[in-house]
Amino acid sequence: MDARQYEVILIPQPEGGYFVSVPELPDVATEGDTREKALEMAKDGIGYLEVMREKPWRIPTALRERVAVEPS
Repeated sequence: MDARQYEVILIPQPEGGYFVSVPELPDVATEGDTREKALEMAKDGIGYLEVMREKPWRIPTALRERVAVEPS
């Protein structure tokens, strides 16, 4: 099976640790006390795709664009 790559966004939290989201998979959001743990948790969350492949469920894809916002 070919490995798939997903962008993850790590947001440092004021109390410590990281919040992690996966833009292509909006249902995947997690956290970890360290960067390494947060990435490990993100990989676990992404792992639900294996279940989706076993079922005939559609694997979500996303289109990404950047937009510019003028300051008010």
